[in-house]
Amino acid sequence: MASRALWKGAISFGLVHIPVSLHSATAESGVDFDWLDKRSMDPVGYKRINKKTGKEITKENIVRGVQYEDGQYVVLSDDEITAAFPRTTQTIEIESFVANTDIPFVYLERPYYIAPINKGKKVYALLRDTLLKTERVGIARVVIQTKQHLAVLVPSGPGLVLNLLRWGTGIRSWDELDLPPEGAKAAGLSEKELSMARQLVDDMTDTWKPEQFKDSFTDAIMALVQQKVKQGKVESVEQPEAAAESSGGAGAKIIDLTELLQRSLRHKNGAAGKPTAKTPAKPTGSASARKPAAKTGAAGRRRAA
Repeated sequence: MASRALWKGAISFGLVHIPVSLHSATAESGVDFDWLDKRSMDPVGYKRINKKTGKEITKENIVRGVQYEDGQYVVLSDDEITAAFPRTTQTIEIESFVANTDIPFVYLERPYYIAPINKGKKVYALLRDTLLKTERVGIARVVIQTKQHLAVLVPSGPGLVLNLLRWGTGIRSWDELDLPPEGAKAAGLSEKELSMARQLVDDMTDTWKPEQFKDSFTDAIMALVQQKVKQGKVESVEQPEAAAESSGGAGAKIIDLTELLQRSLRHKNGAAGKPTAKTPAKPTGSASARKPAAKTGAAGRRRAA
């Protein structure tokens, strides 16, 4: 089955635009338990409940507030919140390149595959191979469903992976943790202990084979489900109709690659006059994307919205 594009736009660096599409790089593999009313087998959803009175309230009586002190909130209107939304550009704007070992794993949140579209294969390959040879990754910003994300563009095998990053303010410091000092000598480790540990690591070293690792809980639950199906222990549940998703996006115009690279370098070095304005890919509709799962390569844990 062909992969469905979640978002279409362009990668931009310097004056170069690469038309691309965004595809989910992960799949949910755990058990998804739904709530059911045991009396009628009707689906059970969430209600808007006033936590003080315990009574359900209507959507019209709900406002959004931000707590700035204990028990003190500032209420924001829908218009004020909408005005603060980042501008949707349909562009993965690379702001800088860093060494591929600079980003700690803790910043990685959710990976997406990036694929070239609209005759963008050559310049896509150029960026991929350049990043591989220079051992660099691109730090970028991207807007998905009105939410701005920090991201890292990573070459991986034949493609490019866009991994959404957590903002620095979302990472807790480990200064308050009682950790051993850095360095073997400072931590009180002897050469004999280090040698034995290295030997153990060497003995256990293998090639990464993800297919060897299974989710035993999911396997056990699904085996139980299959057993109950064979026994005829199945309940009929009528689900409400789901709204159809819409997807949209646009490509970007590609002009001579060598000229773009030369113009980008001249602009960077200040040799040229006013640079040509960058034209982001023209969106054709709202993106149908899932919300977004170093040392690059770790997947995020949060499931898509």
